[in-house]
Amino acid sequence: MTDVTGTVPGGTLTPADGLTLTRMGYGAMQLAGPNVFGPPKDRDEAVAVLREAVERGITHIDTSDFYGPVVVNEIIKEALHPYPDGLHIVTKVGARRGDDGSWNLVRDPEDLKAQVRENLQHLGLDALDVVNLRFGTVDGPDEEPLAEQFGALAELRQQGLIRHLGLSSVSDVQLTEAQVIAPVVTVQNLYNLANRQDDALVERCAAEGIAFAPFFPLGGFTPLQSQTLTDVAARVGASPQQVALAWLLQRSETIVLIPGTSSRAHLRENIAAADLVLPPEEIAELDRIA
Repeated sequence: MTDVTGTVPGGTLTPADGLTLTRMGYGAMQLAGPNVFGPPKDRDEAVAVLREAVERGITHIDTSDFYGPVVVNEIIKEALHPYPDGLHIVTKVGARRGDDGSWNLVRDPEDLKAQVRENLQHLGLDALDVVNLRFGTVDGPDEEPLAEQFGALAELRQQGLIRHLGLSSVSDVQLTEAQVIAPVVTVQNLYNLANRQDDALVERCAAEGIAFAPFFPLGGFTPLQSQTLTDVAARVGASPQQVALAWLLQRSETIVLIPGTSSRAHLRENIAAADLVLPPEEIAELDRIA
C-alpha cells in the first residue's frame, strides 16, 4: 500500500506499516573523502548539508558503515543525533573496505550481523529503521542464492535490532527468494534514464508497494544522450540533473530518490527537482534515450 502526498519534497511513500519515506531522500555517500574513502574535505559543510536536508523536510537518509568507512555514519550522528521523530536512516551491509579503499563483498552471515551492530554503534541507535542487504555489485546482481544471508538479517529483525529489510543489487529471482523469508520494503539497484535494464523490476516493485531506490540516478549518459537531456532541460527551465531526477519520480510512484552531494547549494537544486512536473511530450523524448 502506498501513500503519496505533496506535503514534503516529492511527497511521501509508505512501503510498510510504520515506515514512511520522503520520495526525495538524501544519499550520504558523498560526505566521505575522494572515492568514498577517508574524511571529507570540509567536515563542517558535511554537517551543514545533513542538517539542511532535514530542515527542508527530508526524512529519508541513505548511508552505510562502509562509506568512509565509518566516517559518514559518524558525521550523521554528529549532525543529527538525537534524531528527530520521523527521520528514517536506511543503511546497508554486505561489503567492507580494504586499506587501499577497495570494495570487498562480504557474505558470511555472522559478519553481516557484526556489520549491523557496527552501524548501530556508529549511528548511535538502538534499532535500525531499514537495513539493505547488498548482494551484487554496482554492475548488477550475480544470481547466487541469498537465503542464508537474508535469513541472518531476518533473525536480527526478530530480535528488534532491525525494523525493516531491503535488498541492493539484486535480481527479480532474488527478490522472490528473500520475500519467502521476510517482507522486503525496498530495493536499491542501478537505474536511471540511460540504464533501464531493471524496467520490469521497477514495475514489479510498483505493483507490490515496494520502494525502489535507484543508485547513480544521474550517471551513465553518453554525449548524445546528454544533449537530449540538455535540450529538454532548456525547454522546461531546469538543469539537466533536475530533469533526470524529475523523470525518475514520474517513472513510478514507488521510486524514491537518494541523490548525494556534499554541497548545500547542490542539495537545494536536487530538492527543487521534486517540484518539477515534466509534460508528456518531454517524457516521451526522454524515454527515447534508453
